[in-house]
Amino acid sequence: MSTMEQLKKGFYKWELLVWLWLAFFLNQADRQIFNVVLPAIKDDLGLSDTQLGLVSSLFVLTIGVFIPIAGFAGDIFSRKKIIVISVFFWSLSTVFTGMSYSLIHLILFRSLAVGGGEAFYAPAANALIGQYHQKTRALAMSIHQTSLYFGVIVSGLLGGFIAERYGWHYAFFIFGFAGILIAFLIAWRLKKTPVMQYSVANTNKWGFLRESSIALFKKPTAILLGLAFACLVFVNVGYLTWMPTFLHENFGLSLTEAGFSSMFYHHIFAFFGIICGGLLSDKLALKNKKKRLVIQSLGLLLGAPFIYFLGGATTATMAYVFLGGFGFFRGIYEANLYASLFDVIEPEYRSTSVGIISMFAFVTGALSPVILGFLKPTVGLQGGISILSIAYLAGAVFIYLALKFFFDRDSALKRQETAD
Repeated sequence: MSTMEQLKKGFYKWELLVWLWLAFFLNQADRQIFNVVLPAIKDDLGLSDTQLGLVSSLFVLTIGVFIPIAGFAGDIFSRKKIIVISVFFWSLSTVFTGMSYSLIHLILFRSLAVGGGEAFYAPAANALIGQYHQKTRALAMSIHQTSLYFGVIVSGLLGGFIAERYGWHYAFFIFGFAGILIAFLIAWRLKKTPVMQYSVANTNKWGFLRESSIALFKKPTAILLGLAFACLVFVNVGYLTWMPTFLHENFGLSLTEAGFSSMFYHHIFAFFGIICGGLLSDKLALKNKKKRLVIQSLGLLLGAPFIYFLGGATTATMAYVFLGGFGFFRGIYEANLYASLFDVIEPEYRSTSVGIISMFAFVTGALSPVILGFLKPTVGLQGGISILSIAYLAGAVFIYLALKFFFDRDSALKRQETAD
């Protein structure tokens, strides 16, 4: 390969990251709009807290159901096409969500259509990043993950502002049409990427699905990392759904103030956490890949106290401090979310593995909004949020078990199978 070709390849892998960053930014913004304008939807449509929690839970459940299919598709079909279609479909569905006037409409357009469309993005996108970034994998995935934080911050600010000025419907219209535009731009700029080849043993799609599933489930490290991810998603989904309402009801903040504050302090510190975690991880992993798991486990362990005290905050300022600490250590964990998994999973199975693990995580996380909504009239959001800290502690234990008993064997097995 000539020097010019190497430069072009080096440039493209970062341009790819820019376009995927924008796509994931709108992915997360579209998710968070509903949570930010939730009080306005409740008043306008006359829905109960349990019904609103049900919409969010079905949304996450839909992602959980479709994401293993998306992961399988990301390993056998064009990842570029999957990403473009996914962005276009969820954005169009977001526009239709703005036209909703009943619980059934919200379930159809928000829970099922937007959730189904978004499910196909993450496995293909993360596998594509891993395909182009090797020595810079954790850093590239950390940068990609920062779009999640900026997406929910911007939607928290603009979503509440638009809802108060023009009505909650227009918040969905604006973000939906922006996503449609990005879908066309991605279709124009992304290159066609070679589809991963099937193994010699199985040259058909169903054989490949069986083979890739076995590659995941025979490695306890991957399973335990998946359990830890489920703990994280359970906390994050509950937090994202109810935190704007928590600040709005407990401290008298407006929709705009609550939407912005509930997202900004948490995610701006998560941004710093994930950049620190990504840089530290890539540096330490060159010497010992087990360090990724150490960093992940510490992220969840040190984040748990901030979640617990967040629920008992007596002032908005206290809540912001705990949101910041919770966010920073969440970022530390998420810097290694897929990088650690890819240390034990062969390249040709990565999209499918992300899909299977994400399915379990999102199905588990789907319970969080409706549980907190159900508990709200009795123990309040304060008690429910504090209870979420238990999930972070459990996640830290799962990663520790993987590190202590299984990682060495599973990473060695991966290296052997890749060589074969």
